[in-house]
Amino acid sequence: MSQKRIIITGAASGIGEATLAELKRRGTQVLGLDLVAEQPELIACDVRDQESVDRAVAEAIGRLGGGLDVLINCAGLATPQSAGLPPDARALTVIDVNMVGPWRMTSAALPALRAARGRVVNVASGMAFVAQPFAAAYAMSKHGVVAYSQALRLEHGDAITVTTVYPGYIRTPIHKDSVNALVRGALEDPAARDIITTRTGKFTVALTRYLPGRLVDFIVLNAARKGLKKQTLDHAQPPLLEFAERLRGRPTYTGSRWRARRRR
Repeated sequence: MSQKRIIITGAASGIGEATLAELKRRGTQVLGLDLVAEQPELIACDVRDQESVDRAVAEAIGRLGGGLDVLINCAGLATPQSAGLPPDARALTVIDVNMVGPWRMTSAALPALRAARGRVVNVASGMAFVAQPFAAAYAMSKHGVVAYSQALRLEHGDAITVTTVYPGYIRTPIHKDSVNALVRGALEDPAARDIITTRTGKFTVALTRYLPGRLVDFIVLNAARKGLKKQTLDHAQPPLLEFAERLRGRPTYTGSRWRARRRR
């Protein structure tokens, strides 16, 4: 275990940086890829650019002694935008980094991973199951990561394992549960297909599996209503103001009222 050769993206900050530090502490050979590479263990890489990815992965594999056991696709962005407006450049960047980035990275690393019978760890989110208002690009990208993990497993499961990790909301600078989940996926449990880090995350998955879709929508919108009550919207953008106004006019659905509606 101590000699695992690992690449992790998004390693200059947040959960990626914390996971890199923990993997180093455990004695692995690990290198990080990020746009900013100011530390010796980091290599500059833009996951939006295949040439940059190919170059960085080749350099990392060379520095790791010519092989690779684990790729952790952790780089990610979150930018709010209304689902009712055309996707702007920021929304498209979220999709490119979060969803297409892991595809680019894995394609570059796949020959080395297959040779080592290694594994890929992809970072998704609870929003892959339940989206939130004004998070369309992020939710779409994380749903896409789940689909990519499934497709990759079907095509290359003869030689590699694929684990999808669903972190909870990240509290800066680090969220211990999320780091532990990534380390588990990288080192300890190659048979795990999905790792959900928090009780809230497990509850979210259960919602989508066992409750009617309309009731899930009601739960999400009621949570949004409560969140908006705690915010000052004086300087909010027009789409959010319009949404808040429409939300105030929607009824609040309790369990008893939902049952009453289903009986009618």
